[in-house]
Amino acid sequence: MASSFERYQKRRLVFSYFSVVISITLVLFLLGGLGIIVINTKKVADHVKEKVVLSVYLKDTAKDIEIKQLQKSLALAEYTKSSVFVSKDEAAEAHSEEIGENFMDFLGYNPLQNSIDVYLKADYVSPIKTKEISDEIASRDFVDEVSYDQPLIALLTDNIKRITLWVLIISGVFTCIAVLLINSSIRLSVYAKRFIIKTMQMVGATKRFIRRPFVWKSVRLGMLGAILALIGMAVLLYYLNELFPDLALLDDKLIIGTLFLGIFLLGIFITWISTFFATQRFLNLRTDELYY
Repeated sequence: MASSFERYQKRRLVFSYFSVVISITLVLFLLGGLGIIVINTKKVADHVKEKVVLSVYLKDTAKDIEIKQLQKSLALAEYTKSSVFVSKDEAAEAHSEEIGENFMDFLGYNPLQNSIDVYLKADYVSPIKTKEISDEIASRDFVDEVSYDQPLIALLTDNIKRITLWVLIISGVFTCIAVLLINSSIRLSVYAKRFIIKTMQMVGATKRFIRRPFVWKSVRLGMLGAILALIGMAVLLYYLNELFPDLALLDDKLIIGTLFLGIFLLGIFITWISTFFATQRFLNLRTDELYY
């Protein structure tokens, strides 16, 4: 009979530990996923911004040497990510493919202009900075016009600020929820052993001596849960990198390593602090209060 009861107690204990590890793993994985989103929010925003093109249309009277000098100066400019020269013949061919017919057959000439498509670095894609760059390029005599999508840039700037703010708010809320969930799981685990805690205290064990095995057990469970969460995060990050290769999510190894280390230490810290206060609570209770 005693053997059967002991087996039941062991199964109950194992299930308790298992539930704690699963809770820690899921919560830390969620936090890690949010961390991946937060650290890559700017990268995604920059990727979208750098798709905006600044088209510099050149006059037909522009000399080859002037065009080459402009190309070189634009390529070396601090605001330029890349630049491409598009001849009027290339532009006509692309436009003909787009509309499905050769429009020059009707007009008898090519009305398009030579142009340089400039892709700006993300930090310079804003209504004010883009206009300053546009005005500076347009000041050249052989430049006919500088064209870009002003409403799109304004919309991108506003939406990116709004999205970044909400991501940070949601991350903060979920962090608080994560701490509360892990704390609840640890408290339930300690609650199941409250009579053992009080018995040890009654036979003369010090509070520090009683707390130590509970804290170390929880810390080990926290480490195990954190390792499982990190494995899940690594799989998620690899999958996202394969899905969106242009974002190069795995390039910032230092930031990723810092995030992984932070999640691991967070798992240890939350389990340690939760166990400390949970055991302290039961140590301070009177014997008759343990039944409530």
